[in-house]
Parts: sequence; C-alpha cells; structure tokens
Amino acid sequence: MAWRVATPRQRARGFTLIEMLVVLVIAGILVAVASLALTRNPRTDLAEEAQRLALAFETASDDAQLRAAPLAWLPVAGGYRFIARERDGSWRPLDDDPLLKARNWTTEVSKVGIRYPGLQDSQGHDRVVFGVEAIDVPVVITLYGPSAEVSVVGSGNGRYAVQ
Repeated sequence: MAWRVATPRQRARGFTLIEMLVVLVIAGILVAVASLALTRNPRTDLAEEAQRLALAFETASDDAQLRAAPLAWLPVAGGYRFIARERDGSWRPLDDDPLLKARNWTTEVSKVGIRYPGLQDSQGHDRVVFGVEAIDVPVVITLYGPSAEVSVVGSGNGRYAVQ
C-alpha cells in the first residue's frame, strides 16, 4: 500500500477549529454591542404610556355617557385607576371593568399634572372627571418622566391626543 502525500490544494478544504472559534467570538461581541445599542428610549416609553392613557380616556368618556353617570380618572402611587360616581354621591373603583380597571405605569412616571385650561382655577386638580354630556371641559394631563414630559390633551369633545 502506497502512502499518498496531500498536495496544498487538498489540505485547504475546510476551516480549522481556531478559525471557527475566532468567528464565533467576533459574532458574540457584535451581538452584545447590538443589544446594548437597542435599549429602549425612556421618552418613547413615556409617549407610548401617554397614548395608552389617551385611549383609556376616550373609553371612559364614552362609558360615562352610556352609564349616564360620571366617571373619573385618578392617578395613584405607581399607576392610576378609574372610579364611578354612585347615586348617593360616593365614588367606587371600577375594578370589575377590564378596560377601566386599576393599572400600574409601564414606565417610570415621577409626577402627573392635571390642568383645565378654560377654568379660573386651572391648576392643582387631583382627578379628571368624565361627564355624561358629549361636550365636556378641555383638559391637559402631563406625565413627567426622568428625562421627558408628555401631555395628553382633551379638547372637550371626548377625543384625546398626545402632544
């Protein structure tokens, strides 16, 4: 049996183990850098939270008209809740309604400001009230985050926009 000597052309058919390890290490470094660069922007998170809140406000406004009883939105520690006015004048939480149940903020909200621009006493309100009429008082709700602030503006016609 004769031994054949491999020519250089026959030896270069694949990658060595070291070459494969180098490629895997480089790929791992690139994935790590990409994942660090893709962290979410807190301003985007706050804007998304405000958009969810605007949709919840529209739902509450419509619901108050359907119930023929005022509803209110109340910011609480770590989140917010909706409450309904009873016939005796008391307020009860709407925890039985899946759309208007109490929720926690999905991002960091350090402070909430409620302002009614058309009223004489525009500052310092602790809740947003949704009346039984189609036309209501304009309101501005400002969410303050660590590096940004976003406002939800209600024009008084039951529709809310994020600014």
